[in-house]
Amino acid sequence: MYNGARIAAVVPAYKEEAMIATVIATMPSIVDHIVIVDDHSPDATSDVVRGVGDPRVSLVRHEVNQGVGGAIITGHRVAMELGADVNVIMAGDAQMDPDYLPPLLDAVTSGGYGFAKANRFFSPESFHGMPGHRVFGNIVLSFMTKLASGYWNLFDPQNGYTAVRTEILKRVPLDNVSKRYSFENDLLIHLNILQVPATDVPIPAVYGEEVSSIRLSKVVPELLSLLTRGFWRRIWYRYVLWSFSPIALLLFLGLTLFVVGLGVAIWVCFQVAASVVATAATVMLAALPLILGSQMLISALQLDIQASPSTPGLPPFEE
Repeated sequence: MYNGARIAAVVPAYKEEAMIATVIATMPSIVDHIVIVDDHSPDATSDVVRGVGDPRVSLVRHEVNQGVGGAIITGHRVAMELGADVNVIMAGDAQMDPDYLPPLLDAVTSGGYGFAKANRFFSPESFHGMPGHRVFGNIVLSFMTKLASGYWNLFDPQNGYTAVRTEILKRVPLDNVSKRYSFENDLLIHLNILQVPATDVPIPAVYGEEVSSIRLSKVVPELLSLLTRGFWRRIWYRYVLWSFSPIALLLFLGLTLFVVGLGVAIWVCFQVAASVVATAATVMLAALPLILGSQMLISALQLDIQASPSTPGLPPFEE
């Protein structure tokens, strides 16, 4: 136990026969349950897990590969059945340093947060040694996820080193969360809809000799689609259905005015190109909706940032 909470470590594993024993052996004693989910690995991952002999381990093997998100969802469900109060995700390739588990758990057991995640990029020096295109990609993806999820206080959304209260997980429709590499992004959107207070914890990553199996040509379109749909789903539930907010009014009206103004501006440009003199009234017909629409969108963005559920408010566990 830790701070009065029973802790379960959920470990999604796919082709991890080389490192999974290390993950189990280095799991700290504060972890009560270790749930290993073998996502239909073609190697001996499950055999290695059985050979370790740690009594805390519960092994589940998927008959069909479901992706990292699907493995995590299975692990969460098993951990909740075991009676865990907090679930933490640990990678099967030993990339997540267990020495940093206490500060991650502190945030959800005694810090008042329902969800906490590691942030590898907590200082400018964190980007040193990373290729420029990866730095750019991480920054763009982080800001896109901020916009879609509404968690403007979080960064490094693809970091899967997370801790969450099981009382929160019971409210999340796990069947509707993405089961692939976009799991972390989609989970954030669901958590924001539920207004779960979340925070970042500075934790450096441990990089080994593992090779990523992610195909960007497949993952990037999937992420863009998920973030777009997730953004509108969040706006609908938080700012329209449950409580019609000024944010929704400013967003919808601002978008309408901006699109109208942009359309008129394009029409004016074609008229000028055809040697038709644009009058002051015609220019204003384009400029005014653009200006008003932009101002409304900026106001909606400002209010959305202020509405981010970043203030801790959950009671600590009793020791």
